[in-house]
Amino acid sequence: MEIRQGGVRPIDNRGMATGAKRYFVRGRVQGVGFRYFVERAAVELRLTGYTRNLDDGRVEVYAVGAPASLARLNERLAIGPRFADVRGVEEQDAAVQQYESFRIEG
Repeated sequence: MEIRQGGVRPIDNRGMATGAKRYFVRGRVQGVGFRYFVERAAVELRLTGYTRNLDDGRVEVYAVGAPASLARLNERLAIGPRFADVRGVEEQDAAVQQYESFRIEG
């Protein structure tokens, strides 16, 4: 399939577009159910990809889906689950990779 400017390309016959983002979430985000929170949000928003803890205490999120869904995920990451204390979310454009679902790694 052809990749369009900005890393967006068609993914189905209805012409819907997809993009990919990588997020790095910092604060008290490990040991508080953050990855499970991300997984639930991603499934609800029909995103694929993964989330994992990093050795430096951050959580990484790689998500693929509609731009509006990625924006909504970013909003949810900034809030986090009840016991998290999110201090910042870094968002990066990423290359689109195909995943069957959204999963927790590590």
